[in-house]
Amino acid sequence: MKLERLFQLLFLVPAAVYLLLFFGFPVAKNVIMSFQAYTTTTFYTGEAPWVGLQNYVKVLGSQLFGTALLNTALFTIGSIVGQFAIGLLFALFFRRNFPLSGVLRSLLLLPWLLPLIVSSAVWKWILDQDSGVLNQFLGGVGIGPVPWLTSPSVALITVILVNIWIGIPFNTTILYGGLQDIPEELYEAGSLDGATGWKAFRHITWPMLRPVVSVVLVLGVVYTVKVLDIILGLTNGGPANATQTIATQSYDLSFKQFDFGSGAALSNILIVISALFAIVYLRLNRKAVDD
Repeated sequence: MKLERLFQLLFLVPAAVYLLLFFGFPVAKNVIMSFQAYTTTTFYTGEAPWVGLQNYVKVLGSQLFGTALLNTALFTIGSIVGQFAIGLLFALFFRRNFPLSGVLRSLLLLPWLLPLIVSSAVWKWILDQDSGVLNQFLGGVGIGPVPWLTSPSVALITVILVNIWIGIPFNTTILYGGLQDIPEELYEAGSLDGATGWKAFRHITWPMLRPVVSVVLVLGVVYTVKVLDIILGLTNGGPANATQTIATQSYDLSFKQFDFGSGAALSNILIVISALFAIVYLRLNRKAVDD
């Protein structure tokens, strides 16, 4: 038995080494960098003076941090609500068998399969104020051009809508899979008691789907708070920092200002925010299920 246990542990070694090298080491290095004055000079001299919490004080005290935090919250909440609501509607729609349903489900995955930078480039062309397809269509029906990406009051909403479009396939796919696991016998039994339509969804579908919903929401939030490609491709954080988030601010600090220590500190703050949300949500959801 001991020999068998040893062999079992040996089979886990490659996976453990992979996780340590490609996940553990980068995270640990990022944490260490956040306490150092890590700049381009470090690459030549190898010296990164220890500055303690100075980088955290710097980024938290920045005038831009409050704006970035608010934009991150709005972007995340708006994206998650839109993606989940539309994804759930699509999942419920595709649960019914009808001609070409498989083809339509496959086509729905296209936005998810496209590289994000390609999606942002296409949407930037569509939303261009002067020559964009959308404004040309609106002009044809008598509506003036809308500054989708150049107005501080509209740009964040536009970026959220584009991110919703990208996230719908993921939500639909996971929720559709969850719906497929609900036995039809429950609906047949519920229909005998008058649980049809909205009542069936409330008393059968939603309770059975809650574990899947938890996974979708947690993964969605963790992914959305760090979205970078779409925002950089569409607005680059502008106009007037209207779409600047913690992720884009961390990118600017690290790869535009080459202040890697401050960029690492800001990214660690983002990791903590994501982890806290996941822990709190999962605990509350588990408590609600137990009750």
